[in-house]
Amino acid sequence: MASTMSRAPEAGRQPDRLKILVADDDADLLDILAFSLRREGFEVVTARDGQEALAGVAVEQPDLVVLDVAMPRLDGFEVCRRLRRESSIPIIMLTARDEDENIVLGLDLGADDYITKPYSPRELVARVRALARRTSGLTERRDALSAGPFRIIPEYMEVQRDGTTIRLTRLQFELLRYMMANEGQVLPTEALMQNVWGYSAAADASLVKTHIFHLRQRIEEDPSHPKYIVTVPGVGYVFKAE
Repeated sequence: MASTMSRAPEAGRQPDRLKILVADDDADLLDILAFSLRREGFEVVTARDGQEALAGVAVEQPDLVVLDVAMPRLDGFEVCRRLRRESSIPIIMLTARDEDENIVLGLDLGADDYITKPYSPRELVARVRALARRTSGLTERRDALSAGPFRIIPEYMEVQRDGTTIRLTRLQFELLRYMMANEGQVLPTEALMQNVWGYSAAADASLVKTHIFHLRQRIEEDPSHPKYIVTVPGVGYVFKAE
């Protein structure tokens, strides 16, 4: 069977153009999303199922992946799980509205963001642009940052605790970097959404909460009794170096 993966028609990839892989088994929707992203200047690779999505990531090396949850052969969850085993590539999940379990599962597997259906192509473009801007900008901040036992080296997207490297996803890295840069300050959920995810409309407390949970699993000695990332009930979170 011939592969349905496709690329934008432009010959050659311009250095400043980000490549996005979009995977969805709805051919009409896939065409609309690909057109919308290309019109905004992105290079686009498409896939119609989970197997093609994994093959596309391996061959095309995209900068960001958009995954529909319900796909044949391999669903979006399994694709996300496999990608996270060896990659920190930014991932946006597409899921049906009000399926809270799917949203939480996708975030637990390492997705950086999600969009619920129905949604407009404009919303997806905005989310892609915001996440791509935050993650692609990591290497531009070359000054190392230290707080307590932690040291961040943005140039290499590296986090060390007492000299030992901690592996984080790109979003977890950016979340920790922002919190360390604002050590001791109470950061509302809205501020985290704006400065880490890149948008503030309808700030999603569950999105932030889930990423904070997983970040604690990586950096805290006892995640159930966090010492460094402390919840401020009804407001947000504060990073404490000591």
